[in-house]
Amino acid sequence: MKKITSAGPHYEVSLLLHNIRSIHNVGSIFRTADAFGVKRMYLSGYTPAPLDRFGRKRADLAKVALGAEDNVGWEIVATELSAFFKRIKKEQSAIIIALEQNENSINYKEVGSKLSSNRDKGPVEILLVLGEEVKGITPEILSFADIIAEIPMNGIKESLNVSVATGIALFGMF
Repeated sequence: MKKITSAGPHYEVSLLLHNIRSIHNVGSIFRTADAFGVKRMYLSGYTPAPLDRFGRKRADLAKVALGAEDNVGWEIVATELSAFFKRIKKEQSAIIIALEQNENSINYKEVGSKLSSNRDKGPVEILLVLGEEVKGITPEILSFADIIAEIPMNGIKESLNVSVATGIALFGMF
């Protein structure tokens, strides 16, 4: 397994995609995740999976992912999200980072400095949470985040496409 590296520590990054409606965005995120060496992807809510409910490969997702869905481990979160976050914290000691515009958010470029206290502890486990394209990440999910990171918007639009934001975050944070 590849590690996402920077000048500092190694990061083992997993992604949680919650309520991402567009199968094309999910496919694109799989492809981006593969490019960055993401450890695992968790799919929750109504986020579509690479396999349909009959276990058949989804051609529409595969067309965008270009095989990355076979290279990046993934699983469907079948439990309540609160139980999922507690398990991730306990079993992996993961730092949960939510990518969302919020009054408590920091610039995504500052995340590395927030993680600097973990530099001497070996690989740093990260769970990057990505939410619904229109409504964003719910306050309940944000309550589990150790860090809320935001990509500043300088134009008229208030947000980016979730797959584009994922690429920016993975490149800029780690």
